Amino acid sequence: MSNEEIIQQTAAYVKLELANAEGGHDWWHLYRVWKTAKQILAKEACDPLTVELAALLHDIADSKFNGGDETIGPRKAEQFLQSINISADVTTHVVNIIKNMSFKSSHFEQSWTSKELMVVQDADRLDAIGAIGIARAFNYGGFKNRALYDPNIKPDTNMTKEQYKNSTTPTINHFYEKLLLLKDKMNTETGKAMAQKRHGFMVEYLEQFYREWEGEV
Repeated sequence: MSNEEIIQQTAAYVKLELANAEGGHDWWHLYRVWKTAKQILAKEACDPLTVELAALLHDIADSKFNGGDETIGPRKAEQFLQSINISADVTTHVVNIIKNMSFKSSHFEQSWTSKELMVVQDADRLDAIGAIGIARAFNYGGFKNRALYDPNIKPDTNMTKEQYKNSTTPTINHFYEKLLLLKDKMNTETGKAMAQKRHGFMVEYLEQFYREWEGEV
C-alpha cells in the first residue's frame, strides 16, 4: 500500500470514528490540523508519513470526552495502525507524538520530543488560535454549559495539570489560560510566523468583546 493510500484509509477511518464528535474536536478539526501540518512539513526536514498519520490520529479519542483517560487515544491509534500493517517504528513514533503533543503535556511534563512532534504540535496549536480557535473555544464552552465571561472570576495561569483538566471557568478565561500563550510555544519558524497573525486577531477580538460587554460600541 502506498503512502497516499495509507493516508486516505486513515482519513476514512477518522471520519467514521468522529462522525458524532463535538464540533471543535470532530473530523474537521483533524482535517485542518492535517492540512496545516502539510504546509509546515513543506519547509521542515522530517518524515511526511509520520507527520500526516499523527495529525490525522492525534484526537481520535480525546481524553476530555473519555472520562479524562489519556491512554485511550494512543491505544486506539496504535491498534488502527497495526491493523493496516504500518511498520513498528512509524507506529511507535506516531503513538509517542499523540502522547506528548497536548497543551497539558507541553505545559507541565513533556519529556519526549521529535521534529515530527514539533510539526504536528504546531499545526494543532494553530487550530486553537485565530478565528477558528475562537469559534472552537466558544463551541466547547457551550458544550460544557460554561459562562461566556464573568468579570468576578479571574484567569489562573498557574494551574496544576489536574486543575487545568478540571477547570470550569468562563470561556474568556481560556484565552488567558491557554490560547494567548500558544504563540510563544510554537516550535517551527513556519508555525511561529502563522501564529503571529492569528494571535493578533484574538487580541483584537478580546478588545472588541470587552467594549461590547460594557455597551460601548
